[in-house]
Amino acid sequence: MVFQKSIQLQTIHHRQMHDLTGQVAELVAGSGVQNGLVNLFNVGSTAALGTIEYEPGLVQDLPDMLDRLIPPGQAYGHEQAWHDGNGHSHLQATLVGPSLTVPIQSGQLVLGAWQQIFHLECDIKPRQRSILVTIYGE
Repeated sequence: MVFQKSIQLQTIHHRQMHDLTGQVAELVAGSGVQNGLVNLFNVGSTAALGTIEYEPGLVQDLPDMLDRLIPPGQAYGHEQAWHDGNGHSHLQATLVGPSLTVPIQSGQLVLGAWQQIFHLECDIKPRQRSILVTIYGE
């Protein structure tokens, strides 16, 4: 069985994070899948998905780390070509990645006690984001 829905997000700024765990868990419950996988895919090249302990310290630390590794305002090739100020956004999103797969067991997401699913906005402008959620299983 395959079940597919989208989660829509309105983001406001670079570094904004959303906890998607509850929304994904609701989609899994609604799918009827007891054992399988859920795949999430951010449609777009300047945002990312992953898992983290979604608490204020780490919600600040992850974007801080990415801005240190791939800082805004550098002379990236993307900046030289497009002059749109978001070369770092593309690189940060690529480093973290656009997708995530989580197992489903007994109709529940298989996540650690302190592990949540996050969406990270890497772009510098507000965006309407679509996260495609595909649930496979039986």
